[in-house]
Amino acid sequence: MIRQYDRKLVLENGTEIPGYSFGAVEDKVLELVFNTSMVGYQEIISDPSYTDQAVVMTYPLIGNYGMSDEDYESKNPSIGALIVREYNDEPSSWRSDRTLGEVMEQYHIAGISGVDTRRITRMIREFGSCKVLLTNIVTSREEALQILNNTELKRDQVSRVSVREPYVSEASDAEADTAGKAFHVVAIDCGMKLNIVRELNRHDCRVTVVPYDTTADEIKALKPDGIFISNGPGDPEDATEVISAVKELKGQYPMFGICLGHQIISLAYGAKTYKLKFGHRGGNHPVMDRETGKIEMTSQNHSYAVNEDSVKGTGLEVTHINLLDNTVEGMRCEKDKVFSVQYHPESAPGPCDSGYLFDRFVKLMES
Repeated sequence: MIRQYDRKLVLENGTEIPGYSFGAVEDKVLELVFNTSMVGYQEIISDPSYTDQAVVMTYPLIGNYGMSDEDYESKNPSIGALIVREYNDEPSSWRSDRTLGEVMEQYHIAGISGVDTRRITRMIREFGSCKVLLTNIVTSREEALQILNNTELKRDQVSRVSVREPYVSEASDAEADTAGKAFHVVAIDCGMKLNIVRELNRHDCRVTVVPYDTTADEIKALKPDGIFISNGPGDPEDATEVISAVKELKGQYPMFGICLGHQIISLAYGAKTYKLKFGHRGGNHPVMDRETGKIEMTSQNHSYAVNEDSVKGTGLEVTHINLLDNTVEGMRCEKDKVFSVQYHPESAPGPCDSGYLFDRFVKLMES
């Protein structure tokens, strides 16, 4: 029996792309982006940075190793949709607890398969990220365009994915015995991946995770040795509460920011950010350390970048550059013991070339 198309994508330019449903069958208006990672779809769908986005996976086969309880990057995945060439509903991995489709259905993540992901990716690269409607195959093109025109993408993502109450994650006793000295890190959660907390714990840090709107005075009361600003979704300029806290705290504690945290630090120092045409999402981006000349392969997921010209006179200096498009990938202020990177040194998924940055953060706290 030949399966009939039951869902479709409708882009802002009117392009219609039919496919087959999997996961949650829900109509959604989302931002259309693509990811070039060859593995790691579980980490991708559970990364809060993808909130309200429809992610096109360029690797053609998705779902083949299922889902494992150990590999989530958040407890409540908030990605909008997953768009794939071929969906496999019969995973073969011994680690698999459930299928990808079952998890997507539970968390209201829409899915569409059987589409030409290469074509969609080329369209995004040529015309940029755009709004897309996932809808029933019978929805007319005129009706779909009217929905797209009348629907604004949300801008409150950080407030929706951040923790509601603080919690503490302790380093294991074995790690503490090895490292000899524990440090207390307050991590501002803007949509933080769980592997960041795991990495800090592995480096013998006790981590207190706090909501995005925690004030500077509340953070000071926790008596941290260092402050971490996490990754997260959306426009960094919308995270006004975090920017204000960082402005007040910079120079008082060692500080480390990743992805959105990198952009927030730049804004707190007076630099500017801008939206990229189609962002960086994948596990193969070459980044050069300007000081050493060393090139790292990095994991990335972001729509915005720091304007390099705006960094001048802020007290920050650019330390890392993306070799694909020369965008800013890292900054520091030596005087304040502050540094940040645009990419993901905790990987999950992606290469682990940049794990040394957690060691650098620990050394700043030691000093």
